[in-house]
Amino acid sequence: MTRFTDHFVASPDDAEVWRPHVTVATVVPRDERFLLVEEDVRGRLVLNQPAGHLEPDESLQAAAVRETLEETGWHVALTCLLGVQQWRSPSGRQFVRFTFAAEPLRHEPARPLDEGIVRALWLHRDEIAAAAERLRSPMVLASVDDWLAGRRLPLDAVRQLAPSTGPN
Repeated sequence: MTRFTDHFVASPDDAEVWRPHVTVATVVPRDERFLLVEEDVRGRLVLNQPAGHLEPDESLQAAAVRETLEETGWHVALTCLLGVQQWRSPSGRQFVRFTFAAEPLRHEPARPLDEGIVRALWLHRDEIAAAAERLRSPMVLASVDDWLAGRRLPLDAVRQLAPSTGPN
């Protein structure tokens, strides 16, 4: 019989365990528009929500706030979790994305944006849909539609637990 802790014990096989890219994104609505970024991805200009990878020891919520500020210059307050999406890119990379919603608080227009980010912009849902071929992934429009459909999960649906002192 396998014990619960047996699934979490480090072993030489850990290197062979498949691990998707864990990312966060933030849907920021304001006046029927949504905050997006235009970014250069391998020479192609695409549209995305403020988004990025989770950093070591960072909570998902903190990552979403940080990425939004770094990519748009906007300070935000998270309001809810919209959902968790799993997606496989055409290149075969697989992502698990935690998408939050936030309200814009304050903008720092002079703040330098992350490398690759061309600009931040506010677009209506119809403008986002019309730019479908420029979206970084189908998760962009799906997240806006989740917001518009009223999907809302409490922020504490995702919790970061304290490190354990026992075996892992």
